[in-house]
Amino acid sequence: MDYRKIFDTIPEQFDKFRPRYSADLFADLISYAGIGPGKTVLELGPGTGQATEPILKTGCDYHAIELGENFYRKMNEKFAAYPNFHIVNDDFVTHDFGGQKFDMIYSAATIQWIPERIAFPKTFDLLKPGGVLAMMLLHGDYKTPNEELYAEIQKQYDLYYKPEKLYKDMKEPFDYTHATDYGYVDFERRDFHGTRVFTADEYVQYCGTHSDHLAIPEPDKTIFFNALRDTVLRFGDRVEFRDTYILFLTKKPQEKGR
Repeated sequence: MDYRKIFDTIPEQFDKFRPRYSADLFADLISYAGIGPGKTVLELGPGTGQATEPILKTGCDYHAIELGENFYRKMNEKFAAYPNFHIVNDDFVTHDFGGQKFDMIYSAATIQWIPERIAFPKTFDLLKPGGVLAMMLLHGDYKTPNEELYAEIQKQYDLYYKPEKLYKDMKEPFDYTHATDYGYVDFERRDFHGTRVFTADEYVQYCGTHSDHLAIPEPDKTIFFNALRDTVLRFGDRVEFRDTYILFLTKKPQEKGR
């Protein structure tokens, strides 16, 4: 199967349990890129909209490209009432954007699914001079709040975490910092912080939205998820995450003479 579409098999679960990003991150991004009415923005692979609404609500001319058919339908259910909302169901790698140019292109944990030799040159070409490429991702730390629970969870990973080999082989290496190898300038990283708390059942549902966990074949997947649930139940039915929301920013240079 096309493992880029593995999330698309669980649209409702994905929508409910995938984390949203920090409000402070969006405020900073919107200010940095000057996003608002009159600006044109493209979101790569929005999923079910975890990073969509704060940008959409600025009044910008919002566009998205989503590979998954179920995600595409979910996005339309949630956001089609916005007059500035536009989305296409297609593959960014092969999609012809015609003469469209954007003031900002952004990705919430999506661009790394595209080979960087394609992702960086194509986004660079689609941006206006001075346009912003913003790439965000989440690092969730559940070791610091409870190291004993973390150690027990790792034991379950050692026993049952066995994604299909095809999945492990399909992704090319991707390094956010390589953007400057393709003409981008002013690369920087900004961090924001938050917390999440899950019950055992919620934690398992959340784990079930990770692509690598979805790629574990049965019966190991069910055994693994049951073991995770039982472990968290033994530790008070509570998992705390201390999150770091990472925002990478870089720009297409202004045209010379401006």
